[in-house]
Amino acid sequence: MPMMAGFRHPATNCLPEMAMPSSGDLKAEVAIIGAGPGGAVTAMLLAEAGCDVLLLEEGPDLPLDSALHFSSDEVAQKYRNGGVTVGIGEAKMAYVEGRCVGGGSEVNRGLYSRAPANVLAAWRRDFLIDGLTDAEMKSHYEACEQVARVSNLPGQAPPLSQRLHEGASRLGWKAEEIPRLVTYQRDAKSGRMIGRKQSMTETFVPRFIQAGGRLLPGARALRLSRYGGQWQVRTRSLENSKSARRFDLMAKTVIVAGGATQTPVLLRRSGITRNIGDNLRFHPMIKVVAAFSEEINPPGQLDPVHQIKQFDPRFSMGCSISSRPLLALALVDHPEHLVEVERNWRHMGIYYVQTTGGRGVVRTLPAFSDAFVRLRYSSEDMRELGEGLQKLGECLFAAGAVALYPGIAGSPVLRSLEDLKRIPVELPKERASLSALHLFSTCPMGENEFRCATDSFGKVRGTDGLYVSDSSLLPGATIVNPQGSVMAIAHRNALRFIEKRAVASGQRY
Repeated sequence: MPMMAGFRHPATNCLPEMAMPSSGDLKAEVAIIGAGPGGAVTAMLLAEAGCDVLLLEEGPDLPLDSALHFSSDEVAQKYRNGGVTVGIGEAKMAYVEGRCVGGGSEVNRGLYSRAPANVLAAWRRDFLIDGLTDAEMKSHYEACEQVARVSNLPGQAPPLSQRLHEGASRLGWKAEEIPRLVTYQRDAKSGRMIGRKQSMTETFVPRFIQAGGRLLPGARALRLSRYGGQWQVRTRSLENSKSARRFDLMAKTVIVAGGATQTPVLLRRSGITRNIGDNLRFHPMIKVVAAFSEEINPPGQLDPVHQIKQFDPRFSMGCSISSRPLLALALVDHPEHLVEVERNWRHMGIYYVQTTGGRGVVRTLPAFSDAFVRLRYSSEDMRELGEGLQKLGECLFAAGAVALYPGIAGSPVLRSLEDLKRIPVELPKERASLSALHLFSTCPMGENEFRCATDSFGKVRGTDGLYVSDSSLLPGATIVNPQGSVMAIAHRNALRFIEKRAVASGQRY
């Protein structure tokens, strides 16, 4: 098979400068579409088991350090649609997707949690999922954690994080440090602790390459079809607008891992629509900027890690990266106070409340290359967000905040506990600035044929050799960050695939 542009050679890890394949040139036993957490974990395991695996990624293959994290350069390089994609509905919601090798793991903060046992139990009950008990999943979580390098802070949390924890403690609320996919070491020159995120390009993708896997970035899968007992993946190279062209990839097995919006788009464009894209779930989030009289946001601090769990599963609260540009963005609903960022940004921090409310669908539109996402929120969803925002304000005032700027257009600045009563009990859908980092459930797994797009292990119903392995499999809200569950379920499903492959070929497993 000829070498192609974008392929990492397994021995040298180099990128040969050769032409993209012409139609019919590209073949693999297993084609995995999407190199995010689900695709990367699956690709590594299958390659290490001796499968001929090609990992296809629409975005570029970039080092973790190609741009400063959360900078405008990183957004331009690694985010879909320049970092701003909007779901349409009574309340609009901006959501973020990675578009690069490593997917969301390259652009998120790396917070890591296992799905609570009660969440897994609810999924098993409602969607009839086999092999998803807490005990059965334990080994898969542990295996992924070993490769992904999950760790806690080696010392004291940064001030932004400490303030949230202090406020919760004064109110008697449960708060905890959330582990991260980060390694820490002390900088020899400054003496301060530095964290390095352990994204897929730092962990699972290198092992995939070392096992002989082939990686082809800059290529978008357009449509799937059956041809001669195999899957034909119609693909368009994205090298640049002048040389972009189409080619076919032939594979015995295709595993779609494009994420909660891109996976259903590809399947629906391919005529596979049963329970596909009908059940979008997410964690809607609303932010508040808090100002303190003391400096709580010094340059160079580690990322904040605390979350308040007192009110789970209804809503949780946390703190976020609070650079000067991000603070300015978070004050979009208070333009008259933007000058405060320039004057006082070291005294300000971004905090959030997120819930499990909201529903949506993902559809395709003619002549529209991206996903069309339509959202809806019930009155109860907006009341939960309103209550969560009030509780977050209570915690921040207990932590010493002197002013709060909530993400509600037209809202006044809040300067006291009494002012919290000015937050509407039910947030107004047309004025709330909602966002989401966690999307899932568009291709739910399970044996409930009325609700599920795949079986319990990701095989798409009514097809041969077609699987899903990403956040779209998760059939409901996780309450916690879903990346750990995406990886663990991908690990579980990949081992099942390897076992069945070995049995089919007469090998011992």
